[in-house]
Amino acid sequence: MPKKPTYYMLIVFLITSFFINCSKDTNAPIVQNSEVEIEHIKTLGGSKNESAQAVTKTTDGGYAILGYTQSKDGDITNKSNESYDYWVIKYDATNQLQWQKTYGGSGDDRGADLVQTSDGGYAVIGKSKSNDFDVSENAGFDDFWITKLTENGAISWEKTYGFAGSDTPNSIIQTNDNGFLLTGVLDVSASNGQGNRQTTMSQRHAGGDYWVIKLNANGEREWSNYYGGSFTDTAYDAIQTEDDDYIIAGSSDSNDVDISNTNGGYDYWVIKISSTGSLIWEKSFGGSEIDEARAICQTSDGNYLIVGDTRSDDLDVSQTNGAADLWLIKITPEGTLLWEKTMGGTNFDVGRSISKTQDNGFLISGSSRSNDGNLTTNKGQNDAWVLKIDRAGDLEWQKSIGGSETDFFNAVVELNNQTIVAVGDSNSSNEDISENKGFTDLLILKLK
Repeated sequence: MPKKPTYYMLIVFLITSFFINCSKDTNAPIVQNSEVEIEHIKTLGGSKNESAQAVTKTTDGGYAILGYTQSKDGDITNKSNESYDYWVIKYDATNQLQWQKTYGGSGDDRGADLVQTSDGGYAVIGKSKSNDFDVSENAGFDDFWITKLTENGAISWEKTYGFAGSDTPNSIIQTNDNGFLLTGVLDVSASNGQGNRQTTMSQRHAGGDYWVIKLNANGEREWSNYYGGSFTDTAYDAIQTEDDDYIIAGSSDSNDVDISNTNGGYDYWVIKISSTGSLIWEKSFGGSEIDEARAICQTSDGNYLIVGDTRSDDLDVSQTNGAADLWLIKITPEGTLLWEKTMGGTNFDVGRSISKTQDNGFLISGSSRSNDGNLTTNKGQNDAWVLKIDRAGDLEWQKSIGGSETDFFNAVVELNNQTIVAVGDSNSSNEDISENKGFTDLLILKLK
C-alpha cells in the first residue's frame, strides 16, 4: 500500500512541473540571435569612400546592391576619376559576383534606391551634379537622376529632373502600370515654385518639400507635385496602395500649409495621395522631440508599418529606452494609429529600412550605439544593426556587427531561399570587420 501514494505523488509532481515549465516557456524573453547564423561579412571598396544604400532580391534567387563609389581602384573597375558615381553590384544565389558597374559623370553622383523591374532589368535613382558622360543634363545643383538598366547592367535610358537648387531623391517604386514613382525633396525656394502641377500654390511653400514625380514606363514625366510647409519636409519612402493611390512616409518640422496637428519638433509625416497626385490625407505622428520616419511596408492584414527613430517620450511615443530609439508604428489605410513600439537601449538606436519576410514577419536595418535593452553588445561607435520582428511587431531576434569605428546598415532583404542580406557601410577594420580598404567601405552581411 505505501507504494501507491508515492506513485501518485510522483505523477502529480510531473504534471505540475510540466504546466509550470510550459508557462515559463510561454512568457520567457526571446533568446536573441538564436535564429540566425552569420554566413559571411564582407567589405568592398578602394582607397576612397564607398557605401551601399539599397539591396533588392532578384528573380534568379540572387540580389543586387546599389550604392556609390569614389574610388577608382581596389574592387572598383572601369572607373577613371575620383568623383562619386553610382555603383551597382549583382550577385547570384550562391554569392558569386556576376557583374558590377559604375554610372555617372564628372560630378558628384550618388545612388539612393533601386528596384528590379518587371522586364528583369533595374531602375536606379539617386542624385546627380553631372551633365556629361552617362548624365545627359543638369538643371542646377543636385537633380533626381534615374537610370533604367537591362538585366546585365547596360543603360537603356536615363532622365534627370530638377531645378536650380538641391533636389534629392530617396526612393523609387515601379507602379502597377509599369511606370515609376520617385520621391524625395524639392528645394521649393530655389525652384521658384516650379515642380508642382498647381504653380499658384508656390507662394505658400518654402524650403524643402516632399517632391513626388510620376513617370511612365519610358521615364517621361506624367505629373509631379510637392507637399509640405514653410520649413523642412523630407520624403524617404513610398508605397502603392491596393486602390492604386500612394502613401509617402518621411519627416517634417513644418506646422503650416499642408501640415496640421503637429506634435512638436520633427514628426513622422505620412501622406496619402491619389494616382494623379492630389492630397487625400496627411497625418503627423510623434512626440515633442525629434521623430523621423524612414521606411514603409504593407502588412499581410492590409495595414502599414513605418519605421524610423524617435527622441520623444510623450504623446504618441509611450516608452523611451535612451537617447534615441528605433520607433515602429502601425497605421490603417486611413492613417489611424493602431499601435507603436520602441526598440533599442540607453544610447542612440535608429531604423533605416523595413522589408517583409516569407513568414509575414519583417526585417529592419539600422544602427545602434547601445549594449543593453534589446541589444546584447556594442563594438565601438555605431554598430550596424539588423532585427527580425513578427507580424505583431514583437522582436524575434537581433544582431549587431561592427568594429571600433562607425558601421551602418541602410537596407536589408530576405532572399528566395530565406537567407538574409543586409548592406551599408563601415569605417572599421577590427572585431567583426576584418578589413578596411580605404576610408569608408561598402558593407555586406549575409545571414542564414
